[in-house]
Amino acid sequence: MSASGRRGRRRVEPTDEWELLVPLFEWPEQESYEEIRPLVLFGSSVAERAEEVGTSASTLYRRMDRFEIEGMESLFDSRTAKRRRLPPSIRRLIVELKAEHPPLSLGEIASICYVRFGRRPSKHTVGRVLSEEPIPLKMMKRFDPYHQIPQPTDRRLAVVSLHSEGWSAKSIAGYLRTHKSTVYRVLKRWIEEGEEGLEDRPHGRPKGVRKVTLKDIEAVRRLQQNPELGEFRVHAALAQMGIHLSPATCGRIMALNRRLYGYGKSKGGPRQKKQMPFASSRRHQYWTIDVRYVDRHRVGGKVYAISILENHSRAILASAISLRQDLTSYLSVLYAAVEHYGSPETIVTDGGAIFCANQANAIYEALGIAKEEIERGKPWQSYIETTFNIQRRMADWHFARASSVPELVAVHDGWVDAYNHQSHWAHRERKDGRRCPLEVLGWVSGRRHEPEKLARAFFSTRFARTLDQRGYARFRHWLIYGNEGLARCEAALWLSKENLTVEYAGEPLSHYEVEYVANTGRLREVKNPTLFETTYALPQLRLFELDDTEWLKALKVGEYALRRSWRPQALQEVLFSYTEAL
Repeated sequence: MSASGRRGRRRVEPTDEWELLVPLFEWPEQESYEEIRPLVLFGSSVAERAEEVGTSASTLYRRMDRFEIEGMESLFDSRTAKRRRLPPSIRRLIVELKAEHPPLSLGEIASICYVRFGRRPSKHTVGRVLSEEPIPLKMMKRFDPYHQIPQPTDRRLAVVSLHSEGWSAKSIAGYLRTHKSTVYRVLKRWIEEGEEGLEDRPHGRPKGVRKVTLKDIEAVRRLQQNPELGEFRVHAALAQMGIHLSPATCGRIMALNRRLYGYGKSKGGPRQKKQMPFASSRRHQYWTIDVRYVDRHRVGGKVYAISILENHSRAILASAISLRQDLTSYLSVLYAAVEHYGSPETIVTDGGAIFCANQANAIYEALGIAKEEIERGKPWQSYIETTFNIQRRMADWHFARASSVPELVAVHDGWVDAYNHQSHWAHRERKDGRRCPLEVLGWVSGRRHEPEKLARAFFSTRFARTLDQRGYARFRHWLIYGNEGLARCEAALWLSKENLTVEYAGEPLSHYEVEYVANTGRLREVKNPTLFETTYALPQLRLFELDDTEWLKALKVGEYALRRSWRPQALQEVLFSYTEAL
């Protein structure tokens, strides 16, 4: 190029005067260099140079240190000039990954770069590269969707390949358009079996291996003798015995047994689900109470089952077999439930008289319990109706074979235990794995009450007495017979307006009709005794049996005599004088 084509520059005389040099600088980096040039090259005084250029000495020292470490790059203050650029291969990979699968996060892209190149850029660096580099509008995918890959081995190999590159299971599932469980299953087989895990497995069980054994079939057959049990109840009973079969498998075995042995089939079936008005959202929000007439027994007379159900867990909190459906029997069951589990927020019943009695309402108010009733003619609104249907299927076949009240009580108590510990249909889809009512109920209780407060709430109806050696309890100047086999044991006496019941551990021992003296709480007459069959035997057999007319079950006794205060007849003289003691 000729001299005439070169850019002409104005000639200036060389000078070291700072005021004359400043107008000649075209770049800020040039000015920064001129400030420290004499200091770096000639070792001039920093203080003099600072005074000359008008910059503090500390700033000049800092610039000198940076110049020794970074060189000329220290003069450039822009971040683009100062940062360390990623290699082109890593920048290209970042852009290609984002184009191939846009949902990839910045952190996942950084992890894939680390697996590929051994260098992990920060998420901010990845984001800056994506903002600076152009992203292709269309990128060819390396793998087709999982279910569109024809060979199953190639499908699993695609999952393993992406995983080896650093892709997460969620990103692999999104990229291949499959579920995460499929990805986890493939990776688990790859880790456990290696290359063999990529191959297909034969479907079905290996030859000679059966899930159901003859022992399991025999267990189903014994349970199926009760024709009211369905496949789910059989499945729950087997699980309690340690035999785990699905309800469908139990149904197939039961169908086979019906053809072989001629067993009957339950008439129950699925019903349309209705909206329940007392559905609970927490434990002990609602308790449902009701009485069921047990009509299949050989005891003679009417027998009732009084039960209390916790709506949320479907657990039976208290239940008893009774020969009467009176207020005393109901309050006895209620007392047992409140004593063990505390009180609920609300009690739900039907319009029965025993649930709405004045004494019952007084107890509800004393314990802070709200009272609700289901609509008349709509028993399905009560959760306990479903439980009674379960009792009918599980226990009525055994009730029909009980020949005494103790046998009925034993069957009933066995049913309560089995029901509370077996899987319940309402909990089959719980995510926490709790299936039986007691597991769902757990340790949570209702509002706890001190024993004194609970006693005051039930004071007008429940009294505690210790039976003497003949089995009698003294109550309001009457000797009331309970059971001679429970001598020296504490029994509970339940008193109502017309009845008196003696019970022990929730089991009734005897029942009486009572009459009161007008305007007083004294008992005028205790009559019509009824003794219940119990499992408490006498310690020694009687020499001969007495007829009911030959011995008294209720006997009126005299009042207690007043105690006389003891006073000494005369003062006792001192044995020796006070002075002699000293």
